[in-house]
Amino acid sequence: MLAIFGFIAFDYDLRTLDEDHKTGSNELAEALEVINNAFQLVTYAPRWLSILYLKLSSRHQRAKKLVEQYLYRIIEQEMNESPELRAQRKRTSLIASLVGSIPFDEKNEATKREEEKTGLSRQEVLNEMLLFLNAGSDTTATAITWFIHLASKHPRVQEKIKAELIANDAASTLSLSHLDSLVYLDCAINEVLRFCPPISGTLRTLTTDDRLPKSGIQLYKGDSVLIPFHNLSHDPRYWSIDPQQFYPERFLGEDKNHPIYALIPFGSGHRHCIGEDFARFKLKVIIARLMQQVTFGDGGPILNAGGHSSQ
Repeated sequence: MLAIFGFIAFDYDLRTLDEDHKTGSNELAEALEVINNAFQLVTYAPRWLSILYLKLSSRHQRAKKLVEQYLYRIIEQEMNESPELRAQRKRTSLIASLVGSIPFDEKNEATKREEEKTGLSRQEVLNEMLLFLNAGSDTTATAITWFIHLASKHPRVQEKIKAELIANDAASTLSLSHLDSLVYLDCAINEVLRFCPPISGTLRTLTTDDRLPKSGIQLYKGDSVLIPFHNLSHDPRYWSIDPQQFYPERFLGEDKNHPIYALIPFGSGHRHCIGEDFARFKLKVIIARLMQQVTFGDGGPILNAGGHSSQ
């Protein structure tokens, strides 16, 4: 998934599928995993613990330095390309947009007050790239993993996706028009995101005192509130069909007009995930390609000694 994201967003081969012949691992992929784990800690752990870990963890510091070297290399490569060649190629990748926002006179820009600045610094561009790299690859890979697992447990769903591909002349080829016509596949993706959200939840900090309705619990300005995506998407009060049942057809019938906040795998409001459309597009393309070529089977109780469904 990292390799795919590198090509699409950065127009660059991150070579994350290459393995060191001695260790059998990939240094960039491992470093990004370390940073992603730190990101999870920062999100949910107390602030003092997060700061302590980020400052004292030598493993995190090494991973951060390695990833920054890779990303700065991509930035430099993009900046060294002549404006004429860049205009001729008419590239619309994320890296082209980000680097295009770096002012020509970087030193002069750095001396300006924040409200006077007109572009991004190299460090800000790197931070944006790192955020997209973490948020845009790991979560998509998790969603695809859950799709494979759930599809193996529900062969009927695979059969319906394959039938839809055939009915829309997309059994072997795939185009944007084909993707737009795959309605049941959209339902299956929505159901995977509902049944097993790739992100456990999100945090919001109160800007004023408030009291929760019904429970009457008092909240105060500065309190952090965890919004659990899984709890919302499995709450029977918000779904007509049993939410504990994996059933993509719910989005074609009784649950088509479900309460909007009952399913928010990408968050909601003005802090809604900016990459949702991109993530859904990747999921749809990859799952459609998988369904064109393979069928997933359940290995049975011996191979599945545990896991989500059996527990």
